[in-house]
Amino acid sequence: MKQFIHEIPSPSQNPAIESHYNVVVVGGGMSGLCAAIASARQGARTALVQERSVYGGNASSENRMHISGASCHWGKKNAAETGILMELQLDNKYLNDSYNYSIWDGVLWAKVKETKNLDSYMNTTMDRVFSNGEKIQSIECYQMTTEIRYHFTADIFIDATGNGSLAYFAGNEYVIGREDSATYSEKDAPKVPDGETMGNTIYFVAHDTGRPVKFIKPDWAYSFADETFFKHRYHGNVVVYHDADDVVVLKGDEDYEDHRDQLVEKYDVKSGYWWIELGGDWDDIIKQSEDIRWELYKTIYGVWDHIKNYGDHGAENYELDWVGNLSGWRESRRILGDYVLTENDILANRIFDDGVAYGGWPMDEHVAGGFRAIGQIPSRVRSFPGFYSIPYGCYCAKNIRNLMLAGRDISCSKLAMGSTRVMATCAVGGQAAGTAAAMASLSHLDPREFGERRIQDLRQQLLKDDCFIPGLKNEDPNDLARSAIVSATSEKTSAQRVINGYSRNIGADINEWISDGIGADGETLLLRLAQISEVRQVRIAFDPDLSEERCISVSKAFLEKEPLGVSGHLVKDFTVTALLGNESVLSQSIRGNYQRLCIIDFEKPIECDVISICIKSTNGYPDAKVFEVRIY
Repeated sequence: MKQFIHEIPSPSQNPAIESHYNVVVVGGGMSGLCAAIASARQGARTALVQERSVYGGNASSENRMHISGASCHWGKKNAAETGILMELQLDNKYLNDSYNYSIWDGVLWAKVKETKNLDSYMNTTMDRVFSNGEKIQSIECYQMTTEIRYHFTADIFIDATGNGSLAYFAGNEYVIGREDSATYSEKDAPKVPDGETMGNTIYFVAHDTGRPVKFIKPDWAYSFADETFFKHRYHGNVVVYHDADDVVVLKGDEDYEDHRDQLVEKYDVKSGYWWIELGGDWDDIIKQSEDIRWELYKTIYGVWDHIKNYGDHGAENYELDWVGNLSGWRESRRILGDYVLTENDILANRIFDDGVAYGGWPMDEHVAGGFRAIGQIPSRVRSFPGFYSIPYGCYCAKNIRNLMLAGRDISCSKLAMGSTRVMATCAVGGQAAGTAAAMASLSHLDPREFGERRIQDLRQQLLKDDCFIPGLKNEDPNDLARSAIVSATSEKTSAQRVINGYSRNIGADINEWISDGIGADGETLLLRLAQISEVRQVRIAFDPDLSEERCISVSKAFLEKEPLGVSGHLVKDFTVTALLGNESVLSQSIRGNYQRLCIIDFEKPIECDVISICIKSTNGYPDAKVFEVRIY
């Protein structure tokens, strides 16, 4: 009888599939996702390597964390991040009013799949980096579902791994933990540096069954019967906020409007608590991550046991639906780049000449001991008014010339990282990094050279792609609308504002045309060009209400606060017409719009001297609202 033995092939017997790209992005969280899509949209051949089976990182169905950003959950007005992130969120609002995370996963996956020039490699782990300390030659990855090994070369790599793994293995300088106050002259940094970080968290979700439900704690779970464990760890139904001096004040169920520029937290028993956090004071938060995950798992069931079986937390009818099995990371390595953003930059609302992204979330520093720091306030929140820009140098690795950074591993101090780490800020930074990497590769420049020679080109491209950069206005010489004469059939605010260079309201400045109602024939914007021109594209930025959040969440506070469905402020039905000598030469109608940025491409360039935009209806608002029109 024959015996068949199948040997596992060695790399030499099963050689890796080799591919070259303009840009390779490693990490498929919100920053890596936006970086890869942005790169591909610039025409660069791009690969996205993601070790999980879903995209989105902490925002995916594996973790179910809502996407926080500069608005501080309705605290700061006109602050919502736009660009690719908002495009994804508006897709989700149209498709997924029930906050179903499986559908959200599908929204992200579909966007990757439909993006030209973008190859996706899911369930694929980068496990080898080839670097000479100055440049990455290649990386190797293994796709566990197919048993295929890949060998990727690229002009430029982007590290969106969170832990800064690509940069670490390539040999770039990095830091972990807190610097001393002397390093960057930060007033809130400690006098002595240490390795403390913020810890990891696992979330849970519960629902009200309408009847009493018992919970029996598993033998392996911890017990937290004593309320002492929960001092400053708010649970049950309570609202708290942090003022600028980090005083935590408990309030009733009042509106967020009362605490502008402050971080407001609303607690309940439906969804998990960020303070179920561990690992920040362990020896190595990366190498011990699996042990931390198990400790979190035992802790979260102990917390639920306390909520259900000790004291009155209003949870008698609640039952656990889901407990995450993947830790949500906040902090590990920070990769040093050409510039290190600091606390001083943030508190000054600094506007950099090479700014490519922005933030507004407080400098939020969690106690390293997390849940085990009994009696200590779990987070110091340093709130501040306004926004700061993030310079290009924070996204360029200091030592590796063909490496860029995106996400929580960008170049910043520990204190600054408390603000830049939130996912919306990471996402807009990812779009900036991906756009820059593509433009640099296609220009045959490395990221630093590109920044030195073409930083203003990059900044204008980001504005064109609907990214907000504080202090920057549209100065695109190719935009024919900038020299147009603008009129409208009705005005509550001037139609001329659609070409003033700003595509959102900033402070008290209103930068949009608002019609005076919508008549039976619609309301029309007319842009009369300076001369007869060939037009191939019209870009329109509508108003979705940039003071409103629209992120998917399991939090009761979000579910109650967010309006259902497509934003009523958005224009729904409209027609774009090109005219030459008052005669229509081309007309395209859009029905059922639910996006902010609408790009209308003509099949071929059309000679015209007027562009007409006739708005027939909105998704509910009584007036038409347009922030910007560009014509190319």
